[in-house]
Amino acid sequence: MSTLHVNEQMDEIRRGALEIVPEDDLVRKLETAGREGRALRIKQGFDPTRPDLHIGHAVSIRKLRTFQQLGHEVIFVVGDYTARVGDPSGRSETRPRLSPAEIEANATTYAEQVGRILDLERVRVEFNSRWLAPLDLAGLLELTATYTVARMLERDDFARRFAEHRPISVLEFMYPLMQAYDSVALHADVELGGTDQKFNLLVGRTVQERYGQEPQVCLIMPLLRGTDGEQKMSKSYDNYVGITEAPEEQFGKTMSIPDALLPEWIGLATAWPAETVREITDLATRDPYAAKRRLAARIVNEYHGENAAREAEAHFDRLFLERAAPDEMPEVTVSIRDDALRSRFGERFSLPALLVATKLAASNSEAARLIEHGAIRVDGERVTDRAATISIAVGAAVVLQRGKRLFVRVLAGA
Repeated sequence: MSTLHVNEQMDEIRRGALEIVPEDDLVRKLETAGREGRALRIKQGFDPTRPDLHIGHAVSIRKLRTFQQLGHEVIFVVGDYTARVGDPSGRSETRPRLSPAEIEANATTYAEQVGRILDLERVRVEFNSRWLAPLDLAGLLELTATYTVARMLERDDFARRFAEHRPISVLEFMYPLMQAYDSVALHADVELGGTDQKFNLLVGRTVQERYGQEPQVCLIMPLLRGTDGEQKMSKSYDNYVGITEAPEEQFGKTMSIPDALLPEWIGLATAWPAETVREITDLATRDPYAAKRRLAARIVNEYHGENAAREAEAHFDRLFLERAAPDEMPEVTVSIRDDALRSRFGERFSLPALLVATKLAASNSEAARLIEHGAIRVDGERVTDRAATISIAVGAAVVLQRGKRLFVRVLAGA
């Protein structure tokens, strides 16, 4: 438990949080825990709908670290069972369901990823299938009796879909109840979540009371918008920077964000102290490019270390300032006798076929579209003719480039 006075703990907990519901309850819980010499149970859940945690998740994970540093028990819930339903928050339609195999594969690395931010030796990692899977029909009916359909339809996304006559499955209604049951099973004192999770967290308070428990406090954290500058950072929107992504990818993606997003990312995407946040935010008003480089280097530094940040910055400069290909890239060997790759012009290779063979394009039609849109370079030269062919002598190589960051070296074999 923490040796800090309750007021000092609250100062640390409030920093960066949007809302504490209700704050008086948290003060009382901290006071009680102090008198009884115990730690509070702090919970947050993450559904393994994709294999990556991202720096948007890190906003609240760093707040978990604050609780950890204050001596409280942090419980990281891997929602391997709730992922079978899929969180409908903010959805305009029913979310596609994942198979158990997909969920298990995605969840495999979650503990290692969160270890980039939290002290894993002091984290309790729980998979919610441990208590949700054994629920029989009687237990499930008891859970559904704790909440009403009318209350469920108060949620913005459900209300909107209902008004627009869009389908809402009963299964989706189960998601907030299952998340709430996590809090019951863990006797959670505090649950963290982004603004999109506020309804679900509040359901947890109601359900805990129905099960005779003291309701949890809901700590609401801001959402970080993704690299597109519009939607919240999300694996579903593919606008995210993964916690364990390669340093050069983290650096390059950060450099691609709109300038208007800089103040938000400077404040939320790193663990910079308040004074540095003010300094870099001020720099962003005068020199957005310089501020973005500082931000990109900081993000890489936090997840990969100082040396990796320097190398990622140098890699970026080689690609975009010096217009040079990276020193290391995937290599693919192709045969001049491969009829699927050879063009009708004899020993030359079809560029669209090469793009598919090197996995720079998923199909010939996508390859042709990329070429026409100017997204493909051969040895640094842009090619826009969808019927383009390439001559590669046996033992020689060319470098294919898609966009700004994807390179493949193609070697010609007999």
